[in-house]
Amino acid sequence: MSTERITSRIDQSALTLFWPMIVIAGLALTLRPTLTSTGPLLEEIRLSTGIGLQAASLLVVLPMLCMGIFPLLLPWVGKRLSESTWITGGLFAIASAGLWRLWLESGWSLIASALIGGTGIAIVQALAPGVVKRWYPRRVPLAMGIYSAALMAGGGIAATLSPLVAQHYGSWQAGLSIWLILPVIALLLWWLRPSEVMESKHSGVKVNFFSNRRAWLLASYFGLANAGYACMIAFLPTYARGLDWSAQSSGELIGIMTIFQVLGALGAPALSAKRLDRRPWLFFAVGIQIIGFVGLILMPASLLILWVALIGCGLGACFSLTLTITLDHLSLPKLAGALTAFVQGIGFIITAIVPYFAGVLSEWTRSFQAVWLMLLITLVAMLIVTMKFAPTGYAKAMNLTHT
Repeated sequence: MSTERITSRIDQSALTLFWPMIVIAGLALTLRPTLTSTGPLLEEIRLSTGIGLQAASLLVVLPMLCMGIFPLLLPWVGKRLSESTWITGGLFAIASAGLWRLWLESGWSLIASALIGGTGIAIVQALAPGVVKRWYPRRVPLAMGIYSAALMAGGGIAATLSPLVAQHYGSWQAGLSIWLILPVIALLLWWLRPSEVMESKHSGVKVNFFSNRRAWLLASYFGLANAGYACMIAFLPTYARGLDWSAQSSGELIGIMTIFQVLGALGAPALSAKRLDRRPWLFFAVGIQIIGFVGLILMPASLLILWVALIGCGLGACFSLTLTITLDHLSLPKLAGALTAFVQGIGFIITAIVPYFAGVLSEWTRSFQAVWLMLLITLVAMLIVTMKFAPTGYAKAMNLTHT
């Protein structure tokens, strides 16, 4: 066999392996800037629009609710359009929300744009894990790690750069709308995805996870795991500015959290890939968040960056590990995708409730310390629940014959 032919086969193999992951990463990058770009600019937004903290929490709450509702509707609405159409429509919605933010002026218009963007995010996010499982059935931990890392990186980049863009153009609207670039790029990548991994139809599976206790446990765990992230992106920049941090520095703080989220999202699944029991790393992910929130409560000013880094690393590891464990429960990609959609659906509804309650709590107590304490209590509960995720019990826990 000639050297040219061998090289050609190697190049084709590399393309088959890596190009789908580039597409997945492109999709993931679009899923957080709509949420994270508002936090560092929240004071400017509130001064300009007059909205309070409770109303401002809707900028995170509404997209999270969308992320919860759409996956639950997926078994019914998914059959009406192809997977490609749903994902394309979702990316258009995210881009449209970004475009609208370029000229909106009222707080309620901004909240409405969050709802539109959140709907698009919900669609793409509900379908992406099933795509990962189908495209990389033998590399689920690594693929989910890269997907999670790209998702978090998009959020961190937006939080870090939005104040710079806003300052440059003298407009907080510009700082928010710049992120329509990402869904436009993702649309191009999705249209150019390799033909050998295309699926013409998204076909739902007729499994009732609503009656499955393990599915509810996974969903609750996922929801609480993301509640910490939702509260951090919603309130951490405002909290930091209360400690005399600037808008740019508070955005960079989210960026620091994101760097450690990415490290956690990539590191934990990779380190746990050789064994199906991922509980030790999940204990680690929850444990370092507990340390971080204790630090925020006891020594918030002196070591803020350290506490944020610990929380970020734990959040990233927790997100990717929880999704990986959910996919581990079922071997068939369609069933695993359906379970993940259910877990994300119920989970994000739970996630959406927490920051809204946190906004009410912070206004009532005039302090964010009560919010950090609330999240600390949820993490202790998660630490106890982690014991139940023994892989030897996956089949019995799912018990699909009775769902």
